[in-house]
Amino acid sequence: MKPITLLLADDHTIIREGLRACFDGQKQFKIVGEASDGKEAIEKAEALRPDVILLDITMPVMSGIEATPILRRKVENSKILILTIHNNKEYVSRILKAGAHGYVLKDASPSELFKAVELVHRGDAFLSPAISNTIVSAFQKEEAEAELSEREREILSLIAEEHSNVQIAERLFISERTVGTHRERIMKKLGIHSAAGLTKYAIAHGLISAK
Repeated sequence: MKPITLLLADDHTIIREGLRACFDGQKQFKIVGEASDGKEAIEKAEALRPDVILLDITMPVMSGIEATPILRRKVENSKILILTIHNNKEYVSRILKAGAHGYVLKDASPSELFKAVELVHRGDAFLSPAISNTIVSAFQKEEAEAELSEREREILSLIAEEHSNVQIAERLFISERTVGTHRERIMKKLGIHSAAGLTKYAIAHGLISAK
C-alpha cells in the first residue's frame, strides 16, 4: 500500500526532529519535506504535493492561520492537520474556519497523531479529545450565559460590585432569601462557585467595568 506522504511545518527544529523520530519506522507514512514558517510551507506544499500537511499555528513570517486558506486554494488535494500547543476555542474556531481538516495538540500520543493523520487523509475530520472538551465547555458556558434572566444578570452585576445579599435585597425590594436563591442559580448555571469568579465573569462579559 502506498504510504501517506507528509510535510512537516513548524518553526522549531527540535519539534520537526521529534516528529521525524515519531514517524520513522511507520511504513504507512513517509515524510517528504519540512518547512519552518507558513510561507515556506506553501512553497514546499506546491512543489511536493503531500497527502497531509502537519502545520503549526504560531510561526514567523506567516502563521498557520494565515497559511491555511492559501494552502487550501493552491494544493486542494492536500489535507491540513494542525499540530499545536494552543488549546482554546478561539484558535480552534479560527483555524477550522480557515479550512483545516483536523486539530491535534502537541502533547498527543504517537498513536493519536497517527490516527489523526489517517483520518484526515481519508477525508474525515479529527479533533483531539482535549480540544473537543474545550469546545463543549465553551458552548455550555455560552448557553448558560444566554439562559440568565434579566433579574439574574442584575443580581450578578451587584454581586460583582461587592454588594452583600442584604444590600441587594434592599436595593431590589426583594427578600434576602430570594437573593440567595438567585445567587445559587447563577453559580449553578455558570459553573462558578465564588464571588471572585462571578466578578471576573461579569467584567469579561461587560456586565460591569473593571475598576
